[in-house]
Amino acid sequence: MKRILLTGAGGAASINFTRSLKMAPEPFFIIGVDCNPYYLQRAETDEKYLVPRATEGDYIAVINTIAHRSGAELVCAQPDVEVAVLSRYREKLSSRTFLPRHETVEICQNKYESFRHWQEAGIKVPNTRMIHTMEDLETAFRQFHGQVWLRAITGAGGRGAFPTSDLNQARAWLDFNNGWGQFTAAEYLSPDSVTWQSIWKDGELVVAQGRKRIYWEYGDQSISGVTGITGAAVTVSDPIVDDVAQKAIKAIDTTPHGIFAVDLTYDQQGIPNPTEINIGRFFTTHHFFTKAGLNMPYIFVKLAYGEEPPEITRRVNPLPPGLLWIRGMDMEPVLASHEILGIYEGQLNTLRNSLAGVPDV
Repeated sequence: MKRILLTGAGGAASINFTRSLKMAPEPFFIIGVDCNPYYLQRAETDEKYLVPRATEGDYIAVINTIAHRSGAELVCAQPDVEVAVLSRYREKLSSRTFLPRHETVEICQNKYESFRHWQEAGIKVPNTRMIHTMEDLETAFRQFHGQVWLRAITGAGGRGAFPTSDLNQARAWLDFNNGWGQFTAAEYLSPDSVTWQSIWKDGELVVAQGRKRIYWEYGDQSISGVTGITGAAVTVSDPIVDDVAQKAIKAIDTTPHGIFAVDLTYDQQGIPNPTEINIGRFFTTHHFFTKAGLNMPYIFVKLAYGEEPPEITRRVNPLPPGLLWIRGMDMEPVLASHEILGIYEGQLNTLRNSLAGVPDV
């Protein structure tokens, strides 16, 4: 039985990774570690260990000790900070990894560096500039016609995201977040986005699947409308998204290896623009694909062990479009067909028509 050490084990992404492997056609023994003792209790792994934060000096030593004692052969990470640290010290790990080159990890975890690579490659991206000074901010407002999108160059979950058309608001936001020199300003595109999650092996694409976000959970409680928590998503199959996502990946790494999940936002012309790559990890709701029949964590683990992955019917977008995944706090996610929405809307219209002439209460 393969034994896998999983970091951030109590987080939603790692729980979905664990659930996916439990649905695989072979058994796995999963050792969960987390730096948060409360989150650790939520882990659905076979063993649980508390570890230091990835930024602490003894983090790698503790990970190696747990791996040795538990017999873990493979280390997988979901939190970005742990992907970065495990990547940097991969040669010191006692267990194998399946990560992109460290240079690739560093570029992808820096949104401005990613933007520069895409711009140089001629890929359509939102105009973006670093904000070091008030002059930079004023220039951005002029350049982007008074509507800017502020965001931190590192971090996940929409960290620091703030759309505004008010210069004073923008300055206050940067002051509040200590964001001078750490934030970019970009032209605002649209609220519509799509993610293209893929696994590569030595430069060859193994499998990829597109997924469009319908809405952010708790988006109405966030200043930017972005929370990093997908409330509902639907599978998509769009050749333009497929093409742009692959070009975005190859612009950063000509020999991709491991997990690359490309986030793209549609501009006013309906063209998907890459905005970031979640590198070395799956997006949070990847259990969606597993439930629909595409178990990417299982494919990932098989490749990490140097084994042939399960047969894949189609390399790009093997899942049918229109599958819907709905999730929220303290509820089991729901897998359904997007067509069900039309059925419910039709029922409501029929009901309303039957009420013609009936006075409102």
